[in-house]
Amino acid sequence: MAEPVAGVGRFKANYAVERKIEPFYKGGKVQLDQTGQHLFCICGTRVNILDVASGAVLRSLEQEDQEDITAFDLSPDDEVLVTASRALLLAQWAWREGSITRLWKAIHTAPVATMAFDPTSTLLATGGCDGAVRVWDVVRHYGTHHFRGSPGVVHLVAFHPDPARLLLFSSAADSTIRAWSLQDQSCLAVMTAHYSAVTSLTFSADGHTMLSSGRDKICVVWDLRSHQATRTVPVFESVEAAVLLPEEPAPELGVKSKRLHFLTAGDQGVLRVWEAASGQCVHTQRQRPGPGQELTRCALARSAGLLLSVTADHNLLLYETRSLQLQKQFAGYSEEVLDVRFLGPEDSHIVVASNSPSLKVFELQTMACQILHGHTDIVLALDVFRKGWLFASCAKDQSICIWKMNKAGKVACVAQGSGHTHSVGTICCSRLKETFLVTGSQDCTVKLWPVPEALLSKGPAPHSGPVLLQAQATQRCHDKHINSVAVAPNDKLLATGSQDRTAKLWALPQCQLLGVFSGHRRGLWCVQFSPMDQVLATASADGTVKLWALQDFSCLKTFEGHDASVLKVAFVSRGTQLLSSGSDGLVKLWTIKNNECVKTLDAHEDKVWGLHCSRLDDRAVTGASDSCVILWKDVTEVEQAEEQARREEEVVKQQELDNLLHEKRYLRALGLAISLDRPHTVLTVIQAIRRDPEACEKLGATVLRLRRDQKEALLRFCITWNTNSRHCHEAQAVLGVLLRHEAPEELLAYQGMQASLEALLPYTERHFQRLSRTLQAATFLDFLWHSMKLPPLPAAPALAPSAL
Repeated sequence: MAEPVAGVGRFKANYAVERKIEPFYKGGKVQLDQTGQHLFCICGTRVNILDVASGAVLRSLEQEDQEDITAFDLSPDDEVLVTASRALLLAQWAWREGSITRLWKAIHTAPVATMAFDPTSTLLATGGCDGAVRVWDVVRHYGTHHFRGSPGVVHLVAFHPDPARLLLFSSAADSTIRAWSLQDQSCLAVMTAHYSAVTSLTFSADGHTMLSSGRDKICVVWDLRSHQATRTVPVFESVEAAVLLPEEPAPELGVKSKRLHFLTAGDQGVLRVWEAASGQCVHTQRQRPGPGQELTRCALARSAGLLLSVTADHNLLLYETRSLQLQKQFAGYSEEVLDVRFLGPEDSHIVVASNSPSLKVFELQTMACQILHGHTDIVLALDVFRKGWLFASCAKDQSICIWKMNKAGKVACVAQGSGHTHSVGTICCSRLKETFLVTGSQDCTVKLWPVPEALLSKGPAPHSGPVLLQAQATQRCHDKHINSVAVAPNDKLLATGSQDRTAKLWALPQCQLLGVFSGHRRGLWCVQFSPMDQVLATASADGTVKLWALQDFSCLKTFEGHDASVLKVAFVSRGTQLLSSGSDGLVKLWTIKNNECVKTLDAHEDKVWGLHCSRLDDRAVTGASDSCVILWKDVTEVEQAEEQARREEEVVKQQELDNLLHEKRYLRALGLAISLDRPHTVLTVIQAIRRDPEACEKLGATVLRLRRDQKEALLRFCITWNTNSRHCHEAQAVLGVLLRHEAPEELLAYQGMQASLEALLPYTERHFQRLSRTLQAATFLDFLWHSMKLPPLPAAPALAPSAL
């Protein structure tokens, strides 16, 4: 492998999560507040509250039982939110603060399927899967009514808009609409006109007319004075929601009079406006291509003039009511993210391919979302051209698309091509110039597609429609599915990776085979050229990443560390490091020179299919099967600067500590040592105090003048010292000071005092036992010494002079 070029920046050491795009809506009810500023939607066990302007989740409300939310409703005055869970509990929320103000049992014998407030925001009706309808007074906190008689699940309840009439309407599995009188506590009428489930009820401004929609492809206009159907409008689609439009002219929607008009949303995936009197469709929205466009919900915020519709793909579309002009798009749930790429010359956007025919483009600064339609089946892979304005996608529908982003950030499809006979699973754009792209398919072939000159103009996208792409060359490359293709930085080489466990190198543009890279034990998921060296990286299902020399096709290095398939690999730090992502949900950073795994990033919970690095090499983006897209930021320099600052601060503090000890200013020295959070340094200070001739008085005076948090830290350090017989005397001296001078109540109030006592007692007992044994041994030695003393010898007699 060639040596890295001079001037390469420092190695990366760590990435941190900068932003996370998570699912916020997984189906169910959606609702706008009256101002149109907040959007409420269900996501499993939570109700998420979105800021409509930014698309950010402001609050996520979850009941204490942590069960799935089955229904919710926001009061007309926007003050009270009530949620119902599978645990048969109802929770009343002060949603702006995110707190539960009241929790009570629903009394239903099965989960609550629907709920609705009355116009005064004081009464709440709940419809259950047990066929019962209950009414609650949320102000006085008691149940007011219990209506029986509906067969099966009550999936729809609605109050009459005139609170003086005290009427409640419900619909259950028998496709009828029941009108209940709260005053008489009885069923006033059973209205029969639908032959399938009734999906919505909406009322006119004067309260005399009601509109119902159903999955039997009709909408019925009812006179509420007689409870009779006055008109049945065939709409020729299964309707999931119908709303009555404001009774004022709206020429852009074909509404030319003040007569009753309503809007329907259903399985055809378009919003349509109907005149109730004549039953004619006066406006139809333009159809979007691809499946998953069926509309499942529709809600109107009258005072804000906004209309919200929801697609089967969990995309939320916000329109201006009078013109049906699209205002905002939100991607509620991406399911399985299959690929991600940075977009724009400055990586200002990201494009996400998920388990859907549509693409999602997010602006990173504002998180504004665009949903792109062009494919008719799941998009499998993405790639971006050098300048960032053009990108390409390929899909299961055997087609490819080229998309162009203008300077305003709007994206349009500018070219389409087809020619493969199976799913197109991988795509790669030319690197040097925006001249061609290469695709690989399950039909075991690779195709080379020239980019038409018209697409490279700086002007807006052509209005005549997408340009048709024609393949310039086709080559059968492998015996099994081609999972990855990569174009070399000079646009002269092509690498392919296949399920047949090999990678191959080809010369462009003729697609001539130059060599085969063999060595992996299982299929290859990704191939990638080094930006600096003549090296190819391959990622395989055998859990390894390998580097290969392009000159002789030999394996240079093998990186092992993933517990499962490695799905993506990318070069960073100018070709000196690698990022890899795997089926184990991990992203790993490798240094090539020493084969070392520098960092493992664990933020995903499932297979990480998408991995891409920014142009400046300071950020990365990953997408996984957990439907999360994570933006990572290189924090190596920040962490190194913090570490350097910390070291410098420690050096300064250590010098200050030495000076304080030298000057015998023990209180400040002890406080400084504790702030450094280094038990050994604190021990050194205690030992210095104990060496002083007036040790006892000075130790007591110093310890007692510490703050309470410092005393708690000192007690934690004592636990460490007390485990060592050489340092136990300092620990016991500090404990002695605290026990003699602190009241028991104050000591018990210390944080973690119980655990501290449990840790101190065994070692303290052991130290005292050792001291007792030492004392006994010393006493015995003293006894032996005294017993072994010989009696004094008698003095020798003096010799007589005569003897001399």
